Amino acid sequence: NAAEEAERITGKEERHSAVLELLGKMLGIPKPKRIESFDISNVSGTDNVAGMVVFKNGRPLKRAYRTFNIKSFVGQDDYGSMREVISRRFNEYLKIKDENAEEGFGKLPDLILLDGGKGQVSVVREVLNEMGIDVPLFGMVKDSKHKTRAITGDGGEIAINSTRSVFTLVSEIQEEVHRFSVGFHHKKHTKRGLELSLTKIDGIGEKKAQELLKVFKTT
Repeated sequence: NAAEEAERITGKEERHSAVLELLGKMLGIPKPKRIESFDISNVSGTDNVAGMVVFKNGRPLKRAYRTFNIKSFVGQDDYGSMREVISRRFNEYLKIKDENAEEGFGKLPDLILLDGGKGQVSVVREVLNEMGIDVPLFGMVKDSKHKTRAITGDGGEIAINSTRSVFTLVSEIQEEVHRFSVGFHHKKHTKRGLELSLTKIDGIGEKKAQELLKVFKTT
């Protein structure tokens, strides 16, 4: 009945609210008005980064998006990267704790959605438990064609394909966090390539190359 109601509603605000209500029921949590999603991006372990996107009332809140350079190790370890990112994000929350904040890390989300499956969820759950952070946590699982298939938590998978409105929202969140993290990775990778090219010129070291790129910005 809730799914049918969500499909019936035509007003945007009312529809977003109904879809979030339905998503909450499917996950067994209160309606998630603020959702944070995280994704890791790298190529063979180089230029390892992560992106965080925020959806408020079912819509992207782009001014609250954040990027992370992975600092604790070099190489490819998506679990280690996610552990670092979640630790940094919620350590900032513990320092600030501003529930009126729309941007930054001072406000707790109502729901965390990871671009990943059980492994990612398990790693992040451990970090949140260690920090005493109690936020509903789920992963967004893709099929063999890299399309959203289901949501997974500490138990089994929750199929969402049969509920179009929820499927559309979760797919949008997964695609958006992937786009955002990959975009940041591309910028970093391109900048590093330019730095390496500049350092091949006599008299230009790494520091000088970075200074030149700051002055002569490129896209």
